[in-house]
Amino acid sequence: MEVKIRQAQEHEINVLLEFEQGIVAAERPYDSTLKEGEIHYYDLLELIKSSHAEVLVATIGDQIVGSGYAKIMAAKPFQKYAQYVHLGFMYVRPDYRGQGINKLILEALINWAKHRNISEVRLQVYDQNDSAIIAYSKAGFKPNLLEMRLEIEL
Repeated sequence: MEVKIRQAQEHEINVLLEFEQGIVAAERPYDSTLKEGEIHYYDLLELIKSSHAEVLVATIGDQIVGSGYAKIMAAKPFQKYAQYVHLGFMYVRPDYRGQGINKLILEALINWAKHRNISEVRLQVYDQNDSAIIAYSKAGFKPNLLEMRLEIEL
């Protein structure tokens, strides 16, 4: 089983949208603010076309088994670096998890950032998503800021 990492193609949008819904389904238990029904986090076609982003897929044979994207973002004026790379759309089909596929995608996206001379990479993960936190910690990520919220009755 050889895993290959390559750029996503526009004609693969249906598989990518399926992955996006897999991400939404996985995150629903952690986020009571998500609307019911089908929702979309990303404009995947825009990301694929953008010169400031990279959408990658992991393939085994002719099957797409994982995905992720990197996008160059402007940092806040008070932050150390002017730009950073934000990672998102990290997904591996359930039957292929635990085989290092997410790690290969992460490494490729981090290399993409390095080739653009961007030395900071960020991502967001729900604070209760222990398996994701462990995986990203193993890859060298450190917690930075915990966003807190309060829903008030009107």
